[in-house]
Amino acid sequence: MSRTLAATAAACLLAVTAAGCGGTTKDDAKDDRAGQKSGATADPDAPLAKGLKLAFLPKQINNPYEKIVDDAGIAAAGEFGADAKEVGPSDAKASSQVSYINTLIQQKQDAILIAANDPNAVCGPLKRAMEQDINVVAYDSDTAKDCRQLFINQASSEEIGRSQIRHIAEQLGYKGEIAILSATQNATNQNTWIDFMKDELKDPKYKDLKLVKVAYGDDDDQKSFQETQGLLKAYPRLKGIISPTTVGIAAAARYISSSSYKGKVVLNGLGTPNQMRAFVKDGTVEQFALWDPKDLGYLGAYAAAALASGQITGAEGEKFKAGKLGEYTVGADGEVILGPPTVFDKDNIDEYDF
Repeated sequence: MSRTLAATAAACLLAVTAAGCGGTTKDDAKDDRAGQKSGATADPDAPLAKGLKLAFLPKQINNPYEKIVDDAGIAAAGEFGADAKEVGPSDAKASSQVSYINTLIQQKQDAILIAANDPNAVCGPLKRAMEQDINVVAYDSDTAKDCRQLFINQASSEEIGRSQIRHIAEQLGYKGEIAILSATQNATNQNTWIDFMKDELKDPKYKDLKLVKVAYGDDDDQKSFQETQGLLKAYPRLKGIISPTTVGIAAAARYISSSSYKGKVVLNGLGTPNQMRAFVKDGTVEQFALWDPKDLGYLGAYAAAALASGQITGAEGEKFKAGKLGEYTVGADGEVILGPPTVFDKDNIDEYDF
């Protein structure tokens, strides 16, 4: 989490800042990228290019969690002299991001950072962007692997999925009916986590824990609220709900907190401390988890800059420095993992403000 990552040496920040002061021109950076696509190797000692244009394209523009991520990434871009912005649709439909990608291509951005609503719907325009020497970095929710160079993952997808089951199983004594309240049906991150949840449930120790339904609130507050109500009415013996989406868990908590289910149905999942603080303190929710979304946006900005400056190409084993967060290594399939999530409860929630 952020407190652990913040402990990395301040010298990393100084080193990156100093490197950025040397600067390369935007044309130099694009020439480097063209060379990389034809098989050239990265130059880890290359300075971060000055004047880079970065664009964050979230799942939807009015999502509070995505706003935290993108604002942090935009602020990080200012550390190395880049111009960054956030653009995007007001809904989380699979095709809604396509027109924005096309516009960003016309604007000749140096990098597009996207939290994909669908892994494949955005692939066509993203491939065209890369063909025109625009770097593509997925964050939060991945695209298909050949549609981007890097994926900035919040934490290990397997760890997120399996830990959701472990946490709620412990709270329920490993028995009872549970449901999942997800975001959209096509969200890459949600579906990956849910697959790991289902696989975790195959362990014999969960033989008395039964998943009865996966519902979708489309990352919409009101729909998630209604889906929570629907689950509890459709499954009167339901003992727990996992909502691995910040919009969903907050909406579910709001419904449960003012209903007869408070204290009877366990709610767990992924949320922000500021969203969930009141529900933890009033006993609606015992615990939930998340990483620091500010660090996710910050890391994404530095990763995009490293790509655009020729420090890395997205190949496994390459290393780059991400300011105050320190050094990161590119893993298999271009994945860069931020770090393990933190579990929040009444004992530590007031230590966090996001």
